[in-house]
This record gives sequence, structure tokens and C-alpha cells, in this order.
Amino acid sequence: MSDSVSPHLDEASVRRSAEADAGASTARRSERLKGKIALVTGGGTGIGRAISEIFASEGASVVLSGRRAEPLQEAVQQIRRDGGIATFARGDVTRQDRVEMLVQAAVYNFGGLDIVVNNAGIRLQGTILDTDEKRWDRVLQTNLKGPFLVSRLAVPAMRTRGGGSIVNVASSAGVVGVRGAAAYSAAKGGLVALTRSMALDHAADRIRVNAVCPGIVDSPSTREAAGAGIADPVEGDSALQPLGRRGSPEDVARLVLFLASDESSWITGAVISVDGGLPSR
Repeated sequence: MSDSVSPHLDEASVRRSAEADAGASTARRSERLKGKIALVTGGGTGIGRAISEIFASEGASVVLSGRRAEPLQEAVQQIRRDGGIATFARGDVTRQDRVEMLVQAAVYNFGGLDIVVNNAGIRLQGTILDTDEKRWDRVLQTNLKGPFLVSRLAVPAMRTRGGGSIVNVASSAGVVGVRGAAAYSAAKGGLVALTRSMALDHAADRIRVNAVCPGIVDSPSTREAAGAGIADPVEGDSALQPLGRRGSPEDVARLVLFLASDESSWITGAVISVDGGLPSR
């Protein structure tokens, strides 16, 4: 066999090659949700889409749910283009029959359910004086009854898989309150309390239940709220954020990924803020 002569590589080329090898190695190792099956409500846009995408990139099979088909289709197509596994099911988290279909979509398509992210939610502006009963009920049904129904129907499926993780997307409004958003703050505060109660009730099932509390996140819903005059101008001013910027959906998604993965196997009943330090201001 004749000897071969390696071409000369300059220092920059060597560094780039080493970084590429390291990146490929990390990609091969970074399958933190390999073999897991996840359901993400409100999965077509904003925080929910970012969660769905990062779950799929980490090896999970993901069911995205929401009320509108178009954003769900777009999100699933992007996940598949990136090499992930995902499908979607339209559903209304305030209706038990629709929630049953979401859980069944995970079981029938992928064989079970290991992870649930209760992310679907709405925010309507109003103090208690200018929030009528219809608006109050709409916010509470979506933001609190929804996670209750999804979790109630998901827990039996998770038990058959030996446990799992539920992550509730609450809000800093449920911890410190927000001016002019009485129903929203009440619903998210209720979700924080529900998280802690569920964590105790289902620890024996090896189902961990945690909540994340985002602050001001640059998402379609936040921009829509600002356009409607809902967002608090002080809260929304990036200059007043201790870390100097609003959050991104990916900031929240990375925390949810940690809580969904086995890396957080000794964490349950936790309520973790991801808000740039705003309440401490």
C-alpha cells in the first residue's frame, strides 16, 4: 500500500473541522427525549411551537394541538423537514370530548404518552369591574379548566408508560399579578396551585408536575395583545427589563425541555420563573 500525503491545513481550517466534529458529536448525543411521546397544547405558534420543535429535535414524537389547522400544519411540516417526528390534532381544551381525541392521537399514532405540556391559553384585558361573566368564564375555561381536563385524561395513559412529566405554562402574572388583567392573573395563579397539588397527588405514579412562569415574551400573542392595548407599557418596555430584552419563545422552550427530560427526575411541584428578572425590578 502506498503512503498518502495529507494536504496542509491552516489553523483556522483545523479549528473549523474540530468544531464541526464536536457539533456532530453533540447532535448524536443530544437526544434527551429519545423514545418519548409528547402532547403540546397550543403547539402551532409562539411558545408552543418552540417547545414542539425543540422536543422533536431532541428525539420525541410530538402531537401538536390547537384550534387552527393552518399554523399546526406549518409547524409539523417544519419539524418533519428538520428530521423530526410530529403530527397534529385540532382540539379545544375546554371540551372533554375534544381533549379525549388529543390523548388518543398520541396513543394511536405513537403508542402512548410520556410528556404533556399545557400551553394553550388566552389573555383578555380587564379589571373585575369591566370583566363581564362571559369574558371571565372564557379565560378561566381555557387557562385553568383546559389544563385540568388535559391532565385528567392524560394521567391514565402516562401511568401505563410507568410515569412521565407534565409541564404547565403559567405566567409571572400568576405569581405577582398584573394590573388590568384580573381574570388572566386569577387563572394563572390557579394553575400554579393546581401544579403543586397534582405534583403531590401523582408522585406515586412517577408523574412529575411542574410549572414555568414566563414574563414578557416576544410572541404573536404578545404582539397581538400590545396592538389591542392589552400589554402593560411598563412591563413591555425592554429597557426596563433587568436583562435588557424581552424573552423569546426559545428561552421558555429550553426550560420546558429540561423539566420534561430525565435530567429533572428529582424535581416536581416546582414553579420556575423565566422572566428576565422583571418581578425583581
